[in-house]
Amino acid sequence: MGLFQSFDISASGMTAERFRTDIIAQNIANVNTTRTEDGTPYRRKVVTFAEKRSTPFSECLEGQYRRFKGTGVKVTSVKDDTTSDYIMEYDPAHPDADENGYVSYPNVNIVTEMTNLIDASRGYEANATAFEASKAIAQAGIQIGKN
Repeated sequence: MGLFQSFDISASGMTAERFRTDIIAQNIANVNTTRTEDGTPYRRKVVTFAEKRSTPFSECLEGQYRRFKGTGVKVTSVKDDTTSDYIMEYDPAHPDADENGYVSYPNVNIVTEMTNLIDASRGYEANATAFEASKAIAQAGIQIGKN
């Protein structure tokens, strides 16, 4: 693997984790949004990552995987979380209350979002550390070349 390729891999990881952090911040900011443009409560968003290039299994079986070089990570999708329901709270004075007095709040759980934020922060930190290690190796190589 080339030196600059390791920079690219770490940079793609940092970019993906920063994007994930932005989506988490959007979820937290909309924790009390009961009406969006389409009239429904905000729905939590989830980010999915994948390799920039994945090796087909047939190549691995044929022993051609030695040619594969890592290329980093990319964001493949940002989808609405449809697995969890809206949070229903009784508040008949709220303008978005239904006929029974219940308000549908977004399916955003602050504890889950903060846990995901810590995870994204640690991922970003790991990629930054790998980038710095690659940089240190490059600088050491330059110093060896000078002597």
